[in-house]
Amino acid sequence: MLEHTRIARYDKKRVVIIGGGFAGLELAKHLEHADVQVVLIDRNNFHTFQPLLYQVATAGIEPSSIVYPFRKIFDAQKNFYFRMAEVQAIDTQKQIVETSIGLLNYDYLVIATGATTNFYGNQEIQSKAISIKSIDDALALRNTILSNFEKALQIDDADQLNSLMDFVIVGGGPTGVEIAGALSELRKHVFPKDYKELDFVNMDIHLVQSGPALLKGMSDKASKKALEFLQTAGVKVWLNSRVKSYDGYNIMLDTGTRLCSRTLIWAAGVSADFPKGLEDAIHRGRIAVDAYSRLKNHPNIFAIGDVASMVTDEYPDGHPMMAQPAMQQGKTLAHNLRRSMAGKSMKPFAYNDQGSMATIGRNKAVADIRILKRDYKTQGFKAWFVWMFIHLFSIIGFRNRLIIFINWVWSYITYDTGIRLIIGGKHENVPVENATEKVVV
Repeated sequence: MLEHTRIARYDKKRVVIIGGGFAGLELAKHLEHADVQVVLIDRNNFHTFQPLLYQVATAGIEPSSIVYPFRKIFDAQKNFYFRMAEVQAIDTQKQIVETSIGLLNYDYLVIATGATTNFYGNQEIQSKAISIKSIDDALALRNTILSNFEKALQIDDADQLNSLMDFVIVGGGPTGVEIAGALSELRKHVFPKDYKELDFVNMDIHLVQSGPALLKGMSDKASKKALEFLQTAGVKVWLNSRVKSYDGYNIMLDTGTRLCSRTLIWAAGVSADFPKGLEDAIHRGRIAVDAYSRLKNHPNIFAIGDVASMVTDEYPDGHPMMAQPAMQQGKTLAHNLRRSMAGKSMKPFAYNDQGSMATIGRNKAVADIRILKRDYKTQGFKAWFVWMFIHLFSIIGFRNRLIIFINWVWSYITYDTGIRLIIGGKHENVPVENATEKVVV
């Protein structure tokens, strides 16, 4: 049996939070002045601002600009403790969390483990596609994209060349749309200057969406405008299509269409990620909770964010797996824990939908925004400016905001990005066959 982790127990209740995403972070912040001991467990020692992962993947910003150490975030919070560990299981009877570094007792347990990429059971695609859920994923994608063009410079065979220069993105949600838009910007403004010997007429960007429209959950106007923006930028959009198989080279759609690419970017969906020991609470792949984020039969265990399924009349499948519901659930739960410990009744969670947005490249974005219970829909430059403003001020840390702002201004003025570096690992499915003879040049 593992030893207990070395966190001293005081006469305060202990709130253990598993996961430092948007939900867990917001909860820990709002417990700052509560009479509790807050312990956060995460497999990384930093928080990642996931909405901008695609910009790291497409060499738009530095990876360090969208991550921030937990210890730095909470350096002034006296009731906060952090441990970097993998959670292995939860013993609900003994109220113990089993981790890779030891055992941890809890009085209140909050599951905020977020979501992981959903490949819908297709092991072949999972082994060969590149997902984009972590900073490691984003860096691997950036390295792969840039490495492809370095290899393409040595290839004469047309099929081999196209397989390196073509990219297929699966999933027409915000992440897929934003990656497609960013790649089209690179194709137009950046890559032709870096790789002068290559003809970028040969670079095709495909976006495959299983449904009849892009950006499911946004307005019909936003969906149609996003499609228009992408098609104008030269992105080939395949609606009502699913990827049937991928062998690392050939991509077969269920419509019978065959695409060819060595790089398949998977942004088609996510599934909840939760530790062992809570199987009795799982409902449709997420942890079922009541209006107070509590698990049934476990009054001192809560789940918030993507991992939680809080079914309501308005959200019969649970709230959207997005940052805003997660942050609001974290804040509400903090207030409810305070009320519960003070002997007061808790208040049910009410989601304040503030809208959705997505950017499709320079001066192009779509936004469905709700302000003071009024809906506003805008597209183009205005939406792009709103998108930038909201994302910039959502980043943690003044330094990170400043660096991202400088990068964005520089890119806007120069039509260039300066972070096209191949550092670390890349994703390679099939070795590239050099169709040319080795000659002295």
